[in-house]
Formats: sequence, C-alpha cells, structure tokens
Amino acid sequence: MNELTNKPLLEDIKTLLQASRQHLQQTVNTTMVQTYWSIGRLIVEDEQQGKERAEYGKKQLEQIAETLTREFGKGFDARNLRKMRQFYSTFSKWDSVSTKLSWTHYRRLMQIENKDAREWYIQESIENSWSARALDRQVSKLYYERLLSSKEKLPLKKEAEEKVKSLQVDTKDMLRDPYIFDFLNLPHQSLLESNIEQSLIDNLQQFLLELGRGFAFVSRQQRLHVEEQDFYIDLVFYNFKLKCFLLIDLKLGKLTHQDVGQMDTYVRVYDKFHKGEDDNPTIGLILCSEKSEAVAKYSVLSDSKQLFSSKYLPFLPTEEELRVELLRERKLLVNKDAKN
Repeated sequence: MNELTNKPLLEDIKTLLQASRQHLQQTVNTTMVQTYWSIGRLIVEDEQQGKERAEYGKKQLEQIAETLTREFGKGFDARNLRKMRQFYSTFSKWDSVSTKLSWTHYRRLMQIENKDAREWYIQESIENSWSARALDRQVSKLYYERLLSSKEKLPLKKEAEEKVKSLQVDTKDMLRDPYIFDFLNLPHQSLLESNIEQSLIDNLQQFLLELGRGFAFVSRQQRLHVEEQDFYIDLVFYNFKLKCFLLIDLKLGKLTHQDVGQMDTYVRVYDKFHKGEDDNPTIGLILCSEKSEAVAKYSVLSDSKQLFSSKYLPFLPTEEELRVELLRERKLLVNKDAKN
C-alpha cells in the first residue's frame, strides 16, 4: 500500500464524517423522542374520551400493538406502547422534554417517583452528558438521596431546584457520603489501602463518575517537600466548578484524630505551595471505611470549611440498607440543627 501523501485532506474528511454522524444520531434521537411522546399523547387522549372507551382500551392497545409490530417491528409491542403512554403522562408538556436525552434515558427517568429527584437527574444528565448507563448507575446508587443526606439543613423540599439554579456552588453539595466503590470488585482479603488506591486508578472513569460533577484527575501519591520533610498525598483532583484542588486520603478502618490532623497539614501545605492565585482554598477529603462521630464532633472537622470525611463502601449494599443509612444520617443532622 502506498503511503498517503495528503493527510490533511483525509483528516478534514474524517472530521466532516464524524460531525455528520453525530448530527444524524442527534436528529434520529430527537425524532424518536418526539414521536414516542406524541404516540403517548394520542393514546392518553383516546382513553380520556369516555369510560366505555377506557374499559376496552387495554384490549385495543394489544390490537394496535399487533398491527404496528407487524408493520414497523418489535419496538411497538404493547409493553412499549404503555411506556409511551407513561412518557406522556409523566411529561405532559412538551417543553418539559429535552431532546438532548435519549428514549433510553427517559425510560429510566420514568421509574423515579420523586418529581424533584427526577428533575434533578435530568439536569445532571444534560449538564454532564451522562450516558443512559451512567444515569442508571447514579439512580441505582441513590446519588440524589446521598447528596442531600450530606447537607446540614433540612427539610429536603426544593433541594433539587436550589442545587440546579444556584449560581454559587457549595463544597458540601459536591461531596457525597457514602461513596460506593462496588465497581472495583475487590475481594475482602484485598481491602488494603494500596490495593484500593491502585484499583481506583485502574477504574478512573468510574471513580470520576462516583466523585461527581466537574472533577479531573491530577496526581497519585503526590510528593510535598517542606523543610526537609516529605508528605505524600494519596490522590489529587481538581474541580472546575469549585475552582479548587481536592486532596483525598484513603483510610482503612475507623477515622482518627491523627487522620484529621494529617489532612489538615496537607491542605495547609498545598494552599501555600501549589494553589494558584485564581484558585479557591484547597479541600481535603478523608475517605474511611468507618466514620467516627466523636472525631467529627470534637476535631477541626466540626467547623472547618476545607476538611471533610466520608465513608466509602467497597461493596454495593441493598437499596434498603442504603435507605436505612440515609435515614440515620438525616436523624443525626436534625438533632444537630435542633441543638444549634
């Protein structure tokens, strides 16, 4: 094969084709979402014409599905037609539907009963370009509930709107508790800090998704040399929303005062020698397998705006176990607010 001499032309053609494919995919997606919403509207409006029509609506839907499937394929069976009806019922106003999301996105979103949570997931999916698979993971891990449970002020009503519309991003809004590292698939005997750290790096894309919005990886085991003494930070990230560095220290076992003091030192050193003039103060996050309420209450964690601790779970608990954990955290927050 002769070596290609006009590489710029090839690159221009490839760029054009890639842009064309993306445009075509977006056009197909927009058409599909709009068509399915319109089909749902037609079904709902037909069923609302009277009690008699509603009574035989199910049988009629089966007959329509049979005909459509025969002519247009399996995507129009009775089950999918009911999904389209639910789509319209959930998003009855077309201006509430974003064509930036796919039909697969909306099938997952319709399973979320909490309207505030559903709207929040929609905004997060759009702003972060979540795939349908990423959205499914975040919903199944109760991202919305975990995020709200880490805040100090209740009630939770309107939290989603405040999170989306607020121009100022609060650090606590960006951090979660707990973090779930089930994607590491580590056996119990491998639960060493070094193994967890290496696995997080090996699964960096999933880890960034679990961290949340706006994070970029900076360094692992970053060395800080100060006055002939060396410090090593497990993981360093930068958040473009908060405009600051995030230092992460992994701890296997219960949180201690020494852990907090060590992270406080890291943050102070990083602020002095690494933070840029345009950066906000550095954040320190201690990820531990077991939290300590006493340490959190009687250490600098209690009133520091730069130091935080979160629990990490190496294995995904059941949804019920997560809910129990969230209720426990919220109860602690309510008691704390009552005392203040």
